[in-house]
Amino acid sequence: MIQVTLIGPEASVFTGDAEAVTVPAYDGQVGILPNHAPFMTLLGKGTLTVKQGGAEHRFNVQGGFLQVVSNRVRVVAEQVAPA
Repeated sequence: MIQVTLIGPEASVFTGDAEAVTVPAYDGQVGILPNHAPFMTLLGKGTLTVKQGGAEHRFNVQGGFLQVVSNRVRVVAEQVAPA
């Protein structure tokens, strides 16, 4: 499992465990699975998807950054809204 935290300009928008995360990086989509190598990138504009069991949580994000360290994914977005 991956621990995911999505933070917007005003508050934390999502926190929870996930099986996979898909994020719009500035140069294309990035998929994150458990045990991903440490990674950091700038966010682009698009839909961030968190897969949690049979459910998917989708958010529209733009700007900010993504950090992956030790099965923790932190996304700090300049703009975020439910998709």
